[in-house]
Amino acid sequence: MKTKFVTCLNCIDGRVQLPVINWIITNYDVKYVDMITAPGIDGLMADMGTNIKDILEKISISKNVHLTNQLFIVGHHDCLANPVKDETHNQQIIDSVDRIKESYSPCNVIGLWVDSKFNVQVVYEL
Repeated sequence: MKTKFVTCLNCIDGRVQLPVINWIITNYDVKYVDMITAPGIDGLMADMGTNIKDILEKISISKNVHLTNQLFIVGHHDCLANPVKDETHNQQIIDSVDRIKESYSPCNVIGLWVDSKFNVQVVYEL
């Protein structure tokens, strides 16, 4: 039976929304993806000095209302809000997964990377 909802933290960049949603639905047998967006969200979540209270509140709503138990964090190539090298994005994704897992330990947290051809791949999973 399909899981109803998962939660995804993604960049606001519209180019990566559908590839990520489609990939999650295909690979995780889920019906809906609750999307929480912010510019350069992988860099934002990885920066321990950044207050992410509003994002954590949105995750909690998705978790409590839609009973999500899987969370995704996405970084992507050519991010204008977080213009760093792809390798730096990958490290930020790993750091973001670790940070989210601290607050939502019972959940499965998966870090995704969207490359220059809009292919999605798993970077890190806890």
